[in-house]
Amino acid sequence: MNRKIMVLPAVAGLLAPLLAACGGTGGTGHSGAPVVVGATDQFVMTDDTPAPFDPALAYETSAWNILRNTFQSLMALPRSGGEPVPDAASQCRFTDSRSEQFRCTLRKGMKFANGHSLTSEDVKFSIDRTLRIKNPNGPSSLLSGIDTVETPSDTVVVFHLKKPDATFPHKLATPAAAIVDSEVYDGKSLREGFEIDGSGPYQVDIKEQNGRVQSAVFTRNPHYKGHLRVKNDQVEMRFMADGNALEKALRTGGIDLMTRLSPEQIARLEKGDDNIELTEMPSQEIRYLVFDTEGPSVGSKAVRQAIAQTIDRQAIVRDVYKRTVEPLYSLVPSSVSAHLNSFFNKYGEPDPASARRTLRDAGVTTPVKIKLNYTLDHYGPATAEEFEGIKEQLNDTGLFDVDVQGADWEKFRPAQSQGKYEVYGMGWFPDFPDADNFIAPFLVKENVLGSPYHNTLISDTLIPQTRQATQRTAAVEYFERIQNIVADDVPVLPVWQGKQYVAARDDVTGVEWALNSSSVLQLWELGRVR
Repeated sequence: MNRKIMVLPAVAGLLAPLLAACGGTGGTGHSGAPVVVGATDQFVMTDDTPAPFDPALAYETSAWNILRNTFQSLMALPRSGGEPVPDAASQCRFTDSRSEQFRCTLRKGMKFANGHSLTSEDVKFSIDRTLRIKNPNGPSSLLSGIDTVETPSDTVVVFHLKKPDATFPHKLATPAAAIVDSEVYDGKSLREGFEIDGSGPYQVDIKEQNGRVQSAVFTRNPHYKGHLRVKNDQVEMRFMADGNALEKALRTGGIDLMTRLSPEQIARLEKGDDNIELTEMPSQEIRYLVFDTEGPSVGSKAVRQAIAQTIDRQAIVRDVYKRTVEPLYSLVPSSVSAHLNSFFNKYGEPDPASARRTLRDAGVTTPVKIKLNYTLDHYGPATAEEFEGIKEQLNDTGLFDVDVQGADWEKFRPAQSQGKYEVYGMGWFPDFPDADNFIAPFLVKENVLGSPYHNTLISDTLIPQTRQATQRTAAVEYFERIQNIVADDVPVLPVWQGKQYVAARDDVTGVEWALNSSSVLQLWELGRVR
């Protein structure tokens, strides 16, 4: 078995448009059987998620992986992340010096996969629709900075922003800004079910049973016009119960590729299989704990600080994840500009004695009773072991009386969004690779966590200052101040930053581009050796 480690330099994002235009190498072609990708994602129609693939509702990496391959936005991320490039648009730019007006021109002759014409009115309809529906679990917060959308012609769209926002092109590159067909989608309500009508590189046929997706077959969209070069005619995604089923299918040829491997699977695959290659790539995935800063147990800042002084990230990385992840001391991962090890700078190595002093000085009675909540099936089987490890670390100090409780994602997510958990674990796959996306979603007043934590200096002064900086290096000092405030207040506690692993059969090409640094699944890059 061969193991490849892909180290993507920072300049890779700048080179990506050229590489995409060239179409890559490796003997890819459109002949042969479809590439079959295995996944454990679960898409189920429920009262809380009646429309899993509606861009006005979908706001999870698993759903976005479907949307990014079937819908288009005006902008798109290049292969390895970095600065977005035009996709449905032929060109986009700010037309003022304050980053408050953004103008895009559509490519000529645009159509949806169903053959309907795509015009600037569809773009306006799509943006207005997501903002109007404003689903509490949806991505409307990414577009909330838009004041008005104008369409001076069928091919021109002009966005007027409420405040300067240099990150707006990144937001237009997310599925939050996916362009839907105004002839098919209702402007005021979600499109229930699994149907998709977009203009992206693929059209998709969803196979479902009892409201649960079994597979998705992606077929090349003959009407697609954009910056991507699609290297196959068809890709199938098959959804299985767990990672062990995926690994078995990969070894026996039932699937060709799988991602999100457990540490144990990585170790097994590294031992050797002549027909399978394992590729390691950088990732910006992060995991963290969230605290209800008004809760009965962790409403006290001293309790949250004591937890920050106690948790041993290195032990979790070593013992649970077998060093397939890295410890993280900030919401901003180390691979993103403006990262600062703010939690380590403030608390240093785990120190239960310091935690005891923190609680004693604040007059907190110990042991502090806490329940940690986590999802059983959304982030992989190691999550349960991770939370048992955190429980043991905290309880061993005698300062805490911790219990843990896991729930399936379809129950966990609604309970989390409704504020039913005082402490819980979450993961974040960035919407776009800028420090803003690791800060603003969690710390603005109406944040994605539904957290009551609100620091006006962060939300009203520092975040707006970061968004005025077209040259992102000029925003670093403001991001560093924010990270230091978060380390002091501890509304969230970063735990680790991921790496990405892809296991594929050796006749599959384009594996090194199967995921970009933001964990976007790029099906269009896959092919077979001719």
